[in-house]
Amino acid sequence: MSGTARFSVSLGRELMERFDRMWQTEGLPTRSEAVKAMIRRALVEQEWQHGGRVAGTIVVVYDHHARALADRLIRAQHDFEDIVICTQHAHLDHDNCLEAIIVAGASQAVGRLVKRLKAIKGLKHTALMMTTTGEKLE
Repeated sequence: MSGTARFSVSLGRELMERFDRMWQTEGLPTRSEAVKAMIRRALVEQEWQHGGRVAGTIVVVYDHHARALADRLIRAQHDFEDIVICTQHAHLDHDNCLEAIIVAGASQAVGRLVKRLKAIKGLKHTALMMTTTGEKLE
């Protein structure tokens, strides 16, 4: 089904004012685009919760002087080669590196990789940016 459907929403004045400030601060062009963004965000979260095929980026920050840490990161990625699409390595300063690991696959597998990475001793930070493959969103 394509086309545009319209619906109305009743909100209290204070809630609507807060919502308007929020979407304007985020730089969205209209209230309708803000509602679409919120709906899409909820649908993406549902894909992750219900085991759908998802995409995302896992970011890790670490001291590259830490012994064997890079090898453990590489081993973990190879153990999940079915979901790791690519990685990007960046030198933040003389001591610290950032690695962005782009993944796509079953949300449970991505969750297992994140858990494996978090278990690696010596990582300073690990974060997951969850998104969608776009297959289920228009």
